[in-house]
Amino acid sequence: MTAGLTLDAVTVRARGRTLLDGVSLRVAPGDFVAIVGPNGAGKSTLLRVALGLLRPDAGHALVDGQDVSGLAPRERAARLAWLPQRLEAAEPITALEQVVSARYRFPESRRASETAAHKALAEVGAGSFATRPITELSGGERQRVAVAGLLAQETPLVLLDEPANFLDPAHQLELYTRMGHLWRAGRGILCVTHDVNVLSHAHAPGTRAPRVVGLFQGRVAFERDHDAPDLGEQLGELFGVRMLATAVDGHRVFVGLPRSGGTP
Repeated sequence: MTAGLTLDAVTVRARGRTLLDGVSLRVAPGDFVAIVGPNGAGKSTLLRVALGLLRPDAGHALVDGQDVSGLAPRERAARLAWLPQRLEAAEPITALEQVVSARYRFPESRRASETAAHKALAEVGAGSFATRPITELSGGERQRVAVAGLLAQETPLVLLDEPANFLDPAHQLELYTRMGHLWRAGRGILCVTHDVNVLSHAHAPGTRAPRVVGLFQGRVAFERDHDAPDLGEQLGELFGVRMLATAVDGHRVFVGLPRSGGTP
């Protein structure tokens, strides 16, 4: 059985458009794969297929060799954790209750679930939110609670959709540093992001670099390691700008500039 997440020649069509066109991708335990691309490239569609929320028109999405859409909810929750762009809350449940719900796959007592939830909230600096209703939290506070739920779920694979949304710079750095720790501890990470620079916080000096996959109009445009010499050139072609690579305090940073003539 193949461990991890495998997208095999996945094609998705909707309303006469091809959203994904023969996309193949693998995220094994211990991999960090970042998906980048302009708006409308198919990034969110790719995540929905990987989560089993959308069946492809062709190809397969497999988790540990099994079709993800055929897994029972508890089985899926035991293998895949998902951090959406924004934690939505229709009911004024507390932050603690929100994180406890991420433990539903475990056959454990309520007390054990609450203990794990308190620990996860404390890990992300949100312990003081425990008794506060989700509906009264700011966007950034909600996102920190969502990250706590991700930790409490304890899955081998973690899927992230623009996880730094609503977070201030300090918490963005903290989030990607934490994802780097999970990665080096053996988790598989699949992360959709617009900002490739945040990956430097997950990439500890002297360790293996994340893989960066460029998506354009539903197709894989390139796949490179984050430290590849030509990554800036590839990113520039993907986004239609000049992309220069530099180093700041040992971290690789990409700067987008207009193309010659002053226009993107």
